[in-house]
Amino acid sequence: MKAHNLLLARKYTERPEQTHDGKVVVMRSNLRWCSDGFEFTCWNGAVVRGAFIIDAHDREVIAWRVVVNAGISGSDIRDTMLEAVERRFGDCQAPHAVEVLTDNGAPYTAKDTRIFARQLGLRSCFTPVKSPQSNGLSEAFVNTLKRDYVRVTPLPDAETALGLIDGWFEDYNENHPHSGLKWRSPREFIAAQNATA
Repeated sequence: MKAHNLLLARKYTERPEQTHDGKVVVMRSNLRWCSDGFEFTCWNGAVVRGAFIIDAHDREVIAWRVVVNAGISGSDIRDTMLEAVERRFGDCQAPHAVEVLTDNGAPYTAKDTRIFARQLGLRSCFTPVKSPQSNGLSEAFVNTLKRDYVRVTPLPDAETALGLIDGWFEDYNENHPHSGLKWRSPREFIAAQNATA
């Protein structure tokens, strides 16, 4: 069939956004945000999945969404993007382009998500396929979340987990020290930056 040109055309999807293959950390806040998902299982078997956006400079987790026994959808990612823009800029559009580095998961690469990101003033950037280390900041946060919060907390069911997750993220932002931030928490680092600006 191939020799006689009888095969159907392959599906082609446009991916104009750039592929990230360089350094993740940037020199100031709100230049690059990183996003990824996480998952853990409660003692009763309920699966909690979430997605978050973290700033590549100050390490603050800006916005997140969590679902139980379901997958993170494109709509969840779009809601997270909007919340991040509103929290950081107090408006529904970024005043300058902010790069959002993600993996190649369907919720991130969906056409609706890419269009919505552009409308918010965000520029989608994807890691190379099968290269999670390219989004190392997000991967490090997921490891921290699981090590310092999930594994040391009794989680009998999803209701318990959902009641704790917001507190975990706030504790991370307020209290968790980072070697890259001179052993300050993200919010301490932001406050110090604002004091010198």
